[in-house]
Amino acid sequence: MPASVAAEALERLVVDVPDFPEPGVVFKDITPLLDDHDALTAVVGALAAVGRDQSGHVVVDKVIGMESRGFILAAPVALELGAGFIPVRKAGKLPWHTVAQQYALEYGTDTLELHADAVTGGDRVLIIDDVLATGGTAHATATLVAGTGATVVGLGFLIELEFLGGRSRLVDHKIASLLRY
Repeated sequence: MPASVAAEALERLVVDVPDFPEPGVVFKDITPLLDDHDALTAVVGALAAVGRDQSGHVVVDKVIGMESRGFILAAPVALELGAGFIPVRKAGKLPWHTVAQQYALEYGTDTLELHADAVTGGDRVLIIDDVLATGGTAHATATLVAGTGATVVGLGFLIELEFLGGRSRLVDHKIASLLRY
């Protein structure tokens, strides 16, 4: 399905929840989208297109989803591409040897982890998440992947909040956002 069908589904089904998780923040709730089979199929197909070349051939070996809504999207994208799925989680959540990447938040820092043996040199990786905001999580994940010797082929997002400038932190990567605000 074309990306325009996915964008229309996003516009129709993503709900703005004001003042969540804190006052002044408008949360983009994707739950109604996930409940609509046709819409979910459209967005998974559009995100999977980021992992294909112009002729439609799959160019990735692994698909990474970032905690937590990225998991929901990346797993079916991996299935669509015939690739493996890899979770990137907050510190202390993965049960095996990990590599970590710290990144800056508005007030303080956080850390993401990846199983040390999840991706290796030569792997081609697609990173998927629901929202590109400031780009901190996406940049930290791309840095984690690069540190293993693997290559980030691209990053795919349902929604990009352009006014937060996250794309500027990812200038070395192919980025696809299905809907931009």
